[in-house]
Amino acid sequence: MAQRTARSRRLGTFRALLARHSGPDAAFGRRLVLAVTATAAVAVPFALALVLVESRWPPLYRLDRATAERLHRTALEHPARVRVLDFFTGVVWDPVTLRLLVAALVVWLLTRRAWRLATWAAVTATSGALIGFLVKNVVERARPHLPEPVAHAPGFSFPSGHAMTAMTSCAVLLLVLLPLVPRAWRPLPWALAVTAVLGVGYTRVALGVHWVSDVVGGWLLGIVVVTATTLAFEAWRADTGRPRTAVSEGLEPEISSDADPEAPSRAAAVGPSDRVT
Repeated sequence: MAQRTARSRRLGTFRALLARHSGPDAAFGRRLVLAVTATAAVAVPFALALVLVESRWPPLYRLDRATAERLHRTALEHPARVRVLDFFTGVVWDPVTLRLLVAALVVWLLTRRAWRLATWAAVTATSGALIGFLVKNVVERARPHLPEPVAHAPGFSFPSGHAMTAMTSCAVLLLVLLPLVPRAWRPLPWALAVTAVLGVGYTRVALGVHWVSDVVGGWLLGIVVVTATTLAFEAWRADTGRPRTAVSEGLEPEISSDADPEAPSRAAAVGPSDRVT
């Protein structure tokens, strides 16, 4: 009898621990740890790039210098190409242009009553701009000084604000609008986004206003920002009972339907006491 009682107590304790570690608080804790771990993982490459830039690592310094000088000679030999590059970097892919596109997207999302998705887009773009500005002023890296410069840019150099804005803006536009694009056509917006991100980086280095490492740093920091905000949005979807989405499907596939894109799923709407067992 005593052994049976002790066994029952141990079984009850085990069930209590299991219930404690499988409830909503435990689920939130697991998501929080996963989000922090994933964000830290994608932040490592940027941190490494920052250390190498600050320490003036010789191989990186030689790469920056050699690339800048080679592209500068090409720019001096082809003034027409400089005008084309300047048009793309100063008009088509200018940070103001990209931010206006994101702002228009946010307004459209608000008209669709997609409040949280609009907030995600606005926060991602705004935080990216602020973080990039703060890092620039902390690092205070000088821009390239080249003979007979073909372009000028104010402020510090690392990370490239153009490159970071291109990364965050294209990610926002892609993750929001992909569900609206037919599956057969989805390689096209991906190709446009990749072209814009790579094109921005090339124009900034070719015009002599950034080092290669500035551009790479801008891309990496943009990825960190997008990863952090996307994980936060995925946590909200999990709390409302919605399934995880693949990057190829967009951040919220429900935006493609005419229904309320933020209506709770049936699984979340039905409480545990209402479900049939």
